[in-house]
Amino acid sequence: MKKKGEMKKVKKVKDKVNDGQDDDPWWWLVQEGIRPSFLCISLFALLVRVAVGLHPYSGARTPPKFGDYEAQRHWMEITLNLPPKDWYRNSSVNDLSYWGLDYPPLTAYQSYVHGVFLKTFDPDSVALFTSRGYESYLGKLLMRWTVLSSDVLIFFPAVLYFVLVYRSMRFGMGQNSDVAWHIAMILLNPCLILIDHGHFQYNCISLGLTIAAIAAVLSQKDLVASVLYCLALNHKQMSAYFAPAFFGYLLGKCLRKKNPLLEVTKLGLMVIGTFAVVWWPYLQSKDAALAVLSRLAPFERGIYEDYVANFWCTSSVLVKWKKLYSTQSLRIFSLAATLITCLPSMVQQILAPSSKGFLYALLNTSFSFYLFSFQVHEKSILLPLLPLTLLALEESRSILWLTHFAMFSMFPLLHRDKLVLAYMALYALFILVYFAPCGPSGRCHGTKTLDNTQKTKRSVDFITSITFHPLVMGFLGLCSLILHVIYLTMHPPNKYPFLFEAVIMLICFSQFVLFTFYFNSKQWMLSKHLTSKDKQKKLI
Repeated sequence: MKKKGEMKKVKKVKDKVNDGQDDDPWWWLVQEGIRPSFLCISLFALLVRVAVGLHPYSGARTPPKFGDYEAQRHWMEITLNLPPKDWYRNSSVNDLSYWGLDYPPLTAYQSYVHGVFLKTFDPDSVALFTSRGYESYLGKLLMRWTVLSSDVLIFFPAVLYFVLVYRSMRFGMGQNSDVAWHIAMILLNPCLILIDHGHFQYNCISLGLTIAAIAAVLSQKDLVASVLYCLALNHKQMSAYFAPAFFGYLLGKCLRKKNPLLEVTKLGLMVIGTFAVVWWPYLQSKDAALAVLSRLAPFERGIYEDYVANFWCTSSVLVKWKKLYSTQSLRIFSLAATLITCLPSMVQQILAPSSKGFLYALLNTSFSFYLFSFQVHEKSILLPLLPLTLLALEESRSILWLTHFAMFSMFPLLHRDKLVLAYMALYALFILVYFAPCGPSGRCHGTKTLDNTQKTKRSVDFITSITFHPLVMGFLGLCSLILHVIYLTMHPPNKYPFLFEAVIMLICFSQFVLFTFYFNSKQWMLSKHLTSKDKQKKLI
C-alpha cells in the first residue's frame, strides 16, 4: 500500500511537470538542454544582425570625414600598409587628424586581421591613400561580415559560457524557459545590435571579452578572468568602466584568503604579463608608448560631445562648463566625481565580496563612469546595459525600462544614420521577446518576482515606488512617444536648434540617475543578507 501511494505521488508530480510544459511555449526550445536552445536563439540573433546590416551605416555618403564606418575601414588601411610603430604616430603617410587610431593596440591588431580579409576580396577598399571614403556594395558587405564574425567568434561563445556558469549558481533560474529567455535578452539586446550592425562598430569584441571575464570570476577562475578583462581593456579603453568592480571584488577575495599577499601578487603578474604581450611593439621605446597613450585620452575634444544623457551635458543647460572652466579643471572635476560615485560600490565588494554583488558592482561603476567621466558618447550606454542584461532574471522590470531609455537616448544619433526603421523593428522585437509568455518565472507562474524588492529597506522601496509607479511609467512612456513623433515630423526653433535633443537628454538622464541610486542601494543591501558564517569563512 505504501509503495502504491508513493507511485501515485510520483505520477502526480510528473503530470504537474507535463502540464507546466504544455503551458510553456519556450519548452520546445529548451527540452534538449541549454546548448541546442542557445544554438537556435543564436541563429535567430544572427539573422536579425544580418537584416540590420542591410540598412545604412554611420556617415554613409557624407564627405569629407564620413563616420564611424570610415574610421574602422581607415584603421584597416593604416594597419595593413604601415608598420606597427607608425600606427599611432602622425606622419605624411598617417594623418592623425583624419580618423587616427585612438583605441588600444588590440583594436589595431583586430583592424589588421580584418584588413587582410578585405584585401583578399576587395584590395581597393584598403589601398593606402586612394581608399579614403571608399564606398561600394562589396566593401559594405565585407565590412558587415567582419562584425558578424566577431560576434560569432567572441560575443556568442562568451554569452554561452556565462549562461552555463550563471545557471549552475542557481541565481533564480527556476526553469529551463528562464534560461532561454535570459539568452534571448542578452543576444537580442537592441542597443548593441543597432550600434554594431547599424551604426557600425566592434563593441561585441570588448563586451564579449568582458562577459567571458565575468563568467570566469563567477566560476572562481580569477587568473583567467584577469587575463580576459585585460584583453577587453586593451581593445577599448571604455572597458575601464568596469575596473572598480573587478578590482574591488578580486581584492576582497584575496583579503579573505590565507595568504592575501601571494594572491594579489599572482593577479598582478597576470595583469602585467597580459599588458606586456599586447603592448610589446610599443615597449621598445618610451616615445612609442607615450604616442599610444596620448591617443587614448582625447582631452582636446572637451568634456562631452553632442547630446549625451550624462551629468556634464545635462547640467550644461544651466552651467556652461566649457566656457567657465579649463580642460584641466574639468578633467579634475570629472575624475573626482567618477571616483566618489563608484567608491561605495567598490568598497562594498572589498568588505563583502559576493558573486551577485559583483554583478551589481559592474552595473553601478559603469553607470558612475557614464554619468560623470570625461568625454562620454551616446554609445557608452552600452556598458551599463551589459551587466543589466546579465542580471535580467534578477531585474526583469529594470531591463525593460532602462533598455527603453537607453534606446531613446541614442535616437538622435540613429536618426542621423537613417536607422529609424531598424530602430523601430528592433524595439518591437525586444518587447515581443520580453513579454513572451513564461519568460521569467515570476511573470508566468505567479511566483515571487525576481526583483525581490520586498526584502530591501525603505530607501530602495522609495526609489522603486517612484521609478516603477504606473502613473510615472505611463507619463514618461507617453512623453517618449510624443518626442519620437515630434523629432520625426517637426523642426526645432531656429534659436534653439538642439531643443529636441536637450529634452530627450533631460528625460533619459533623470531615469539613469534614479536607477543609479536604486542599484547602489540594492548592492549594499546584499551584504545585509550575508550570514555571519559567510562573513567569517575563509575562501580557499
